[in-house]
Amino acid sequence: MLTGIHIVILGGDARQLEVISKLNELDATLDLVGFDQLDRYYTGVSKVDLEDIEYEKVDAIVLPVSGTNGDGVVETIFSDKTIRIHEDWLKKTPEHCVIYSGITTPYLSNCAKKCNREVVKLFERDDVAIYNSIPTAEGTLMIVIQNTDITIHQSNVIVLGLGRTGMTLARTFDALGANVRVGAREPESLARIREMGMTPFQIKDLESQVVDVDVCINTIPAKVLTGKVLSRVPSRALIVDIASNPGGTDFRYAEKRGIKALHVLGIPAMVAPKTAGRIIGNVLSELLLEKFVEEDDESGL
Repeated sequence: MLTGIHIVILGGDARQLEVISKLNELDATLDLVGFDQLDRYYTGVSKVDLEDIEYEKVDAIVLPVSGTNGDGVVETIFSDKTIRIHEDWLKKTPEHCVIYSGITTPYLSNCAKKCNREVVKLFERDDVAIYNSIPTAEGTLMIVIQNTDITIHQSNVIVLGLGRTGMTLARTFDALGANVRVGAREPESLARIREMGMTPFQIKDLESQVVDVDVCINTIPAKVLTGKVLSRVPSRALIVDIASNPGGTDFRYAEKRGIKALHVLGIPAMVAPKTAGRIIGNVLSELLLEKFVEEDDESGL
Protein backbone atom coordinates (compact mmCIF):
# COMPACT_ATOMS: atom_id res chain seq x y z
CA MET A 1 0.00 0.00 0.00
CA LEU A 2 1.01 3.61 -0.61
CA THR A 3 -0.60 4.95 2.55
CA GLY A 4 1.00 8.24 3.53
CA ILE A 5 2.76 8.74 0.18
CA HIS A 6 1.89 12.14 -1.28
CA ILE A 7 1.69 12.16 -5.08
CA VAL A 8 0.93 15.10 -7.37
CA ILE A 9 -0.49 14.27 -10.81
CA LEU A 10 0.04 17.12 -13.25
CA GLY A 11 -2.18 17.12 -16.32
CA GLY A 12 -2.50 14.41 -18.92
CA ASP A 13 -5.12 12.76 -21.08
CA ALA A 14 -7.65 9.97 -20.49
CA ARG A 15 -4.85 7.52 -19.67
CA GLN A 16 -4.19 9.40 -16.44
CA LEU A 17 -7.66 8.52 -15.17
CA GLU A 18 -6.62 4.87 -14.89
CA VAL A 19 -3.41 5.93 -13.18
CA ILE A 20 -5.41 7.96 -10.67
CA SER A 21 -7.74 5.03 -9.98
CA LYS A 22 -4.84 2.63 -9.44
CA LEU A 23 -2.95 4.92 -7.07
CA ASN A 24 -6.16 5.75 -5.23
CA GLU A 25 -6.82 2.04 -4.69
CA LEU A 26 -3.38 1.82 -3.08
CA ASP A 27 -4.37 4.57 -0.63
CA ALA A 28 -1.90 7.20 -1.85
CA THR A 29 -2.59 10.83 -1.02
CA LEU A 30 -3.34 12.39 -4.40
CA ASP A 31 -3.42 16.00 -5.56
CA LEU A 32 -4.71 16.48 -9.10
CA VAL A 33 -3.55 19.59 -10.98
CA GLY A 34 -5.15 20.33 -14.34
CA PHE A 35 -8.31 18.31 -13.80
CA ASP A 36 -10.76 21.09 -12.86
CA GLN A 37 -13.04 20.19 -15.80
CA LEU A 38 -13.06 16.48 -14.96
CA ASP A 39 -16.55 15.47 -13.83
CA ARG A 40 -15.43 12.18 -12.29
CA TYR A 41 -15.21 12.09 -8.50
CA TYR A 42 -12.60 10.14 -6.54
CA THR A 43 -13.06 9.65 -2.82
CA GLY A 44 -10.18 11.17 -0.88
CA VAL A 45 -8.59 12.79 -3.94
CA SER A 46 -8.12 16.57 -4.14
CA LYS A 47 -8.34 18.77 -7.24
CA VAL A 48 -6.05 21.72 -6.60
CA ASP A 49 -4.17 24.50 -8.34
CA LEU A 50 -0.40 24.37 -8.58
CA GLU A 51 0.08 27.13 -6.03
CA ASP A 52 -2.09 25.32 -3.46
CA ILE A 53 0.14 22.25 -3.15
CA GLU A 54 2.01 21.66 0.09
CA TYR A 55 5.34 21.32 -1.67
CA GLU A 56 7.31 20.12 1.33
CA LYS A 57 5.12 17.01 1.59
CA VAL A 58 5.33 15.85 -2.05
CA ASP A 59 6.99 12.46 -2.53
CA ALA A 60 6.38 12.02 -6.27
CA ILE A 61 5.21 13.98 -9.29
CA VAL A 62 3.48 12.20 -12.17
CA LEU A 63 3.56 13.94 -15.54
CA PRO A 64 1.75 13.02 -18.77
CA VAL A 65 3.38 10.64 -21.22
CA SER A 66 4.70 13.63 -23.19
CA GLY A 67 6.38 15.22 -20.16
CA THR A 68 6.61 18.96 -20.82
CA ASN A 69 7.07 21.08 -23.90
CA GLY A 70 10.10 23.28 -24.52
CA ASP A 71 8.78 25.91 -22.10
CA GLY A 72 7.90 23.51 -19.31
CA VAL A 73 4.18 23.53 -20.04
CA VAL A 74 2.33 20.30 -19.26
CA GLU A 75 -0.37 19.08 -21.62
CA THR A 76 -3.84 18.51 -20.20
CA ILE A 77 -7.24 17.93 -21.76
CA PHE A 78 -9.19 18.44 -18.55
CA SER A 79 -8.35 22.10 -17.97
CA ASP A 80 -7.96 25.36 -19.86
CA LYS A 81 -5.38 26.60 -17.38
CA THR A 82 -1.70 26.67 -18.25
CA ILE A 83 0.32 24.31 -16.07
CA ARG A 84 4.04 24.90 -16.10
CA ILE A 85 6.86 23.25 -14.18
CA HIS A 86 9.71 25.57 -13.23
CA GLU A 87 12.77 25.43 -11.00
CA ASP A 88 11.40 27.62 -8.21
CA TRP A 89 8.44 25.28 -7.81
CA LEU A 90 10.44 22.07 -8.01
CA LYS A 91 13.07 23.24 -5.51
CA LYS A 92 10.36 23.51 -2.85
CA THR A 93 9.78 19.75 -2.95
CA PRO A 94 11.83 17.38 -0.74
CA GLU A 95 15.13 16.10 -2.14
CA HIS A 96 13.72 12.56 -2.30
CA CYS A 97 10.88 13.65 -4.59
CA VAL A 98 10.87 11.67 -7.86
CA ILE A 99 9.39 12.78 -11.19
CA TYR A 100 7.70 10.10 -13.28
CA SER A 101 7.06 10.83 -16.96
CA GLY A 102 6.48 8.83 -20.12
CA ILE A 103 9.43 10.50 -21.80
CA THR A 104 11.67 13.42 -20.95
CA THR A 105 12.40 16.62 -22.84
CA PRO A 106 15.46 18.89 -22.76
CA TYR A 107 13.55 21.37 -20.60
CA LEU A 108 12.41 18.73 -18.10
CA SER A 109 15.84 17.08 -17.90
CA ASN A 110 17.58 20.41 -17.39
CA CYS A 111 15.10 21.57 -14.77
CA ALA A 112 15.36 18.30 -12.82
CA LYS A 113 19.16 18.35 -13.00
CA LYS A 114 19.37 21.89 -11.62
CA CYS A 115 17.06 20.89 -8.76
CA ASN A 116 18.79 17.54 -8.20
CA ARG A 117 15.56 15.58 -8.73
CA GLU A 118 15.37 12.16 -10.37
CA VAL A 119 13.33 11.70 -13.56
CA VAL A 120 12.04 8.19 -14.26
CA LYS A 121 11.16 7.70 -17.94
CA LEU A 122 8.46 5.02 -18.04
CA PHE A 123 8.50 4.55 -21.80
CA GLU A 124 12.17 3.64 -21.79
CA ARG A 125 11.29 0.48 -19.89
CA ASP A 126 10.97 -2.63 -22.02
CA ASP A 127 7.83 -3.85 -20.25
CA VAL A 128 5.93 -0.57 -20.75
CA ALA A 129 7.02 -0.23 -24.37
CA ILE A 130 6.12 -3.83 -25.23
CA TYR A 131 2.71 -3.66 -23.56
CA ASN A 132 2.09 -0.28 -25.18
CA SER A 133 2.97 -1.65 -28.61
CA ILE A 134 -0.27 -3.67 -28.58
CA PRO A 135 -2.73 -0.72 -28.68
CA THR A 136 -0.28 1.07 -30.97
CA ALA A 137 -0.44 -1.78 -33.49
CA GLU A 138 -4.23 -2.00 -33.25
CA GLY A 139 -4.57 1.75 -33.73
CA THR A 140 -2.18 1.76 -36.67
CA LEU A 141 -4.16 -1.03 -38.27
CA MET A 142 -7.34 1.03 -37.83
CA ILE A 143 -5.69 4.07 -39.44
CA VAL A 144 -4.49 2.00 -42.41
CA ILE A 145 -7.94 0.50 -42.99
CA GLN A 146 -9.58 3.93 -42.78
CA ASN A 147 -7.16 5.49 -45.26
CA THR A 148 -6.86 2.82 -47.95
CA ASP A 149 -9.23 1.24 -50.46
CA ILE A 150 -7.52 -2.17 -50.53
CA THR A 151 -7.40 -5.10 -48.15
CA ILE A 152 -4.50 -5.67 -45.80
CA HIS A 153 -4.39 -9.23 -47.14
CA GLN A 154 -1.88 -9.48 -50.00
CA SER A 155 -0.95 -5.81 -49.76
CA ASN A 156 2.72 -4.80 -49.77
CA VAL A 157 3.54 -3.42 -46.34
CA ILE A 158 6.89 -2.02 -45.23
CA VAL A 159 7.66 -1.54 -41.53
CA LEU A 160 10.71 0.58 -40.76
CA GLY A 161 12.44 -0.36 -37.53
CA LEU A 162 12.33 -3.58 -35.51
CA GLY A 163 12.18 -2.08 -32.08
CA ARG A 164 9.58 -3.07 -29.53
CA THR A 165 6.78 -1.39 -31.48
CA GLY A 166 8.07 -2.31 -34.94
CA MET A 167 8.13 -5.99 -34.07
CA THR A 168 4.50 -5.98 -32.91
CA LEU A 169 3.44 -4.03 -36.01
CA ALA A 170 5.22 -6.45 -38.34
CA ARG A 171 3.63 -9.46 -36.68
CA THR A 172 0.16 -7.87 -36.75
CA PHE A 173 0.20 -7.11 -40.47
CA ASP A 174 1.85 -10.44 -41.27
CA ALA A 175 -0.92 -12.26 -39.39
CA LEU A 176 -3.50 -10.55 -41.61
CA GLY A 177 -1.84 -11.87 -44.75
CA ALA A 178 0.14 -8.82 -45.87
CA ASN A 179 3.44 -9.20 -47.70
CA VAL A 180 5.58 -7.67 -44.97
CA ARG A 181 9.08 -6.34 -45.47
CA VAL A 182 10.95 -4.90 -42.52
CA GLY A 183 13.82 -2.45 -42.73
CA ALA A 184 16.51 -2.46 -40.05
CA ARG A 185 20.22 -1.77 -39.60
CA GLU A 186 21.57 -4.31 -37.13
CA PRO A 187 22.46 -7.83 -38.34
CA GLU A 188 20.64 -9.40 -35.39
CA SER A 189 17.46 -7.52 -36.32
CA LEU A 190 17.68 -8.70 -39.91
CA ALA A 191 18.14 -12.27 -38.67
CA ARG A 192 15.11 -11.96 -36.39
CA ILE A 193 12.96 -10.68 -39.25
CA ARG A 194 13.95 -13.69 -41.33
CA GLU A 195 13.20 -16.01 -38.40
CA MET A 196 9.74 -14.44 -38.10
CA GLY A 197 9.01 -15.41 -41.70
CA MET A 198 9.15 -11.89 -43.15
CA THR A 199 11.49 -10.27 -45.64
CA PRO A 200 14.34 -8.20 -44.17
CA PHE A 201 16.28 -5.42 -45.86
CA GLN A 202 18.89 -2.85 -44.89
CA ILE A 203 17.61 0.70 -44.32
CA LYS A 204 20.28 1.91 -46.75
CA ASP A 205 18.43 -0.04 -49.48
CA LEU A 206 15.07 1.59 -48.73
CA GLU A 207 15.00 3.51 -52.00
CA SER A 208 14.83 0.29 -54.03
CA GLN A 209 12.33 -1.34 -51.68
CA VAL A 210 9.53 1.24 -51.87
CA VAL A 211 8.77 1.05 -55.59
CA ASP A 212 5.76 -1.25 -55.12
CA VAL A 213 4.74 -0.41 -51.55
CA ASP A 214 1.08 0.02 -50.63
CA VAL A 215 1.57 0.95 -46.97
CA CYS A 216 4.75 2.15 -45.25
CA ILE A 217 4.83 2.39 -41.45
CA ASN A 218 7.75 4.22 -39.90
CA THR A 219 8.84 3.83 -36.27
CA ILE A 220 12.35 5.30 -36.64
CA PRO A 221 12.79 8.82 -35.14
CA ALA A 222 15.20 9.91 -37.86
CA LYS A 223 14.73 11.18 -41.41
CA VAL A 224 14.57 7.91 -43.34
CA LEU A 225 11.75 8.68 -45.78
CA THR A 226 13.69 11.45 -47.51
CA GLY A 227 12.73 13.23 -50.70
CA LYS A 228 14.98 10.87 -52.64
CA VAL A 229 13.21 7.82 -51.21
CA LEU A 230 9.75 9.36 -51.62
CA SER A 231 10.47 10.02 -55.29
CA ARG A 232 10.31 6.22 -55.75
CA VAL A 233 7.14 5.71 -53.71
CA PRO A 234 3.91 5.18 -55.71
CA SER A 235 1.59 8.15 -55.30
CA ARG A 236 -1.23 5.78 -54.29
CA ALA A 237 0.75 4.57 -51.25
CA LEU A 238 -0.06 5.44 -47.65
CA ILE A 239 2.62 6.42 -45.17
CA VAL A 240 1.88 6.20 -41.45
CA ASP A 241 4.68 7.73 -39.42
CA ILE A 242 4.40 7.01 -35.70
CA ALA A 243 7.93 8.08 -34.75
CA SER A 244 8.30 10.81 -32.15
CA ASN A 245 8.59 14.43 -33.31
CA PRO A 246 9.51 15.49 -35.91
CA GLY A 247 8.96 12.03 -37.42
CA GLY A 248 11.04 10.35 -40.09
CA THR A 249 9.26 11.59 -43.22
CA ASP A 250 9.72 14.56 -45.51
CA PHE A 251 6.05 15.49 -45.25
CA ARG A 252 6.39 18.56 -47.47
CA TYR A 253 7.72 16.54 -50.38
CA ALA A 254 5.20 13.75 -49.79
CA GLU A 255 2.39 16.28 -50.11
CA LYS A 256 3.96 17.72 -53.24
CA ARG A 257 3.96 14.27 -54.81
CA GLY A 258 0.37 13.57 -53.75
CA ILE A 259 1.35 10.83 -51.30
CA LYS A 260 -0.85 10.60 -48.24
CA ALA A 261 1.55 10.78 -45.30
CA LEU A 262 0.19 10.89 -41.76
CA HIS A 263 2.20 11.70 -38.66
CA VAL A 264 0.24 10.11 -35.83
CA LEU A 265 1.35 10.37 -32.21
CA GLY A 266 -0.26 9.07 -29.03
CA ILE A 267 -2.13 6.25 -30.75
CA PRO A 268 -2.79 4.25 -27.53
CA ALA A 269 -4.50 7.27 -25.97
CA MET A 270 -6.69 7.64 -29.07
CA VAL A 271 -7.84 4.05 -29.50
CA ALA A 272 -7.51 2.38 -26.08
CA PRO A 273 -6.97 4.93 -23.28
CA LYS A 274 -8.26 2.58 -20.59
CA THR A 275 -5.86 -0.23 -21.53
CA ALA A 276 -2.97 2.17 -22.08
CA GLY A 277 -3.68 3.86 -18.74
CA ARG A 278 -3.75 0.54 -16.91
CA ILE A 279 -0.35 -0.34 -18.37
CA ILE A 280 1.11 2.90 -17.03
CA GLY A 281 -0.73 2.64 -13.72
CA ASN A 282 0.42 -0.91 -13.01
CA VAL A 283 4.07 -0.20 -13.72
CA LEU A 284 4.01 3.14 -11.94
CA SER A 285 2.47 1.62 -8.80
CA GLU A 286 5.16 -1.08 -8.75
CA LEU A 287 7.89 1.55 -9.00
CA LEU A 288 6.36 3.67 -6.25
CA LEU A 289 6.00 0.68 -3.95
CA GLU A 290 9.59 -0.31 -4.64
CA LYS A 291 10.85 3.23 -4.10
CA PHE A 292 8.95 4.29 -1.01
CA VAL A 293 7.54 1.22 0.71
CA GLU A 294 10.40 -1.26 0.29
CA GLU A 295 12.98 1.40 1.14
CA ASP A 296 11.08 2.18 4.35
CA ASP A 297 10.93 -1.53 5.22
CA GLU A 298 14.69 -1.89 4.70
CA SER A 299 15.47 1.18 6.76
CA GLY A 300 13.45 -0.28 9.59
CA LEU A 301 15.49 -3.50 9.77
